[in-house]
Amino acid sequence: MPELRDKLLSGGLKDIVAATRAKLDDDENKMHARLKCGTAEARPACDVTVRYLYQVLRGLPPEAVFAQVLLGFELASADPRFVGLNLVMPEDWYVPMHDFRLHMKMLDYFHEIYPQVHISLHAGELAMGLVPPEGVTFHIRESVERGHAERIGHGVDIMNEHDPLGLLREMARNQVLVEICLTSNDVILGIAGDDHPLPIYMKYGVPLALATDDEGVSRSDMTHEYLRAVETYDFISYLDLKRMARMSLEHSFLPGLSLWSDAKSFRTVGACSGQPGGKMASACQKFLEGSERANVEWRLEEELARFEKKF
Repeated sequence: MPELRDKLLSGGLKDIVAATRAKLDDDENKMHARLKCGTAEARPACDVTVRYLYQVLRGLPPEAVFAQVLLGFELASADPRFVGLNLVMPEDWYVPMHDFRLHMKMLDYFHEIYPQVHISLHAGELAMGLVPPEGVTFHIRESVERGHAERIGHGVDIMNEHDPLGLLREMARNQVLVEICLTSNDVILGIAGDDHPLPIYMKYGVPLALATDDEGVSRSDMTHEYLRAVETYDFISYLDLKRMARMSLEHSFLPGLSLWSDAKSFRTVGACSGQPGGKMASACQKFLEGSERANVEWRLEEELARFEKKF
C-alpha cells in the first residue's frame, strides 16, 4: 500500500486534487448565482451550510478503490469543504462483499496517515436473502473497529452481527452515530416497522439521525422521514425528533468545539449557558466565532426556540 500510494501521488494525483477543487469552485459559483446569494433577492437556501463527503465507488477493482480512497483523504486534507469520505454502491453486490475486508484494510492504513480525516461508511444495508448468511454478521463491527467509521449509514442488520448487544454498547460508548433511512430501507430491503432496528438503537443509547439516503431513488425528503418516524413508532416524541436533529449537527464533521458540554443531556458550554434566542453574551459570541460547529448548532437552537414559541 505505501508503494502504491507513493506511485499515485508522484504520478499526478495531486493534480487531480487541484482540478477537483477548481471544479467545485465553478459548481458552487453557479449555484450561488442561480440562488442570487449576496443580493437583495437571495433565496433562503443561501443560508444553508453545505459540506461534502467524497464518495468512493467500492464496486470497482481494488486498485481503483485504493486510488479513490487516497483522493478522498487528500481532498479532505486540502479543502475544508470536504469533511471526509464514504464508500458507496450497493453493499450486497459481489465486489463490495468479496473485497469488504480489503477495503477495511485500506481505510485502516490511510487512517494512520490522515488521522484528522473523518470516515462515514454505509454498513449493514443488508438483509437475509440478499447475501449468504455469514455476510450479515460482521460489516458494521468491522466498519467501526477496522474502518474507523465515526458514522454508520443504515446499520439495518445490527442484530445479525456477532455479539450484537456488545456492539450496540460499544457504539453508544464511542458515540458512533447511525443514519436511519426509513423509506430507503423499506423500498430497497423490505424492512420496516417492527423489523427495523431503530427502536433497539434508541434503547441502547446509540446516537441517531434521520436521513433520506438518495432522495431521487427513494422519492423522499427530510420532512417525510420525520413524518414517517412518528407515524411508524408511536413512542417517538417531539423531544426524540429534536434530539435527532441536534445529533445530526453534533456528528456533522464540522470543525470546532461543540456547543454542548454534554451531548447526551444537551447542556450548553458555560460561555453560552441560557436560552438561545435571547441576548447573546459577549463570551458566547466569541466562542461561536471560533467554532463553525457550535455556530451552526446555535443557529438550530434559535430556530427551535422560535418554532416552539408558536405552541
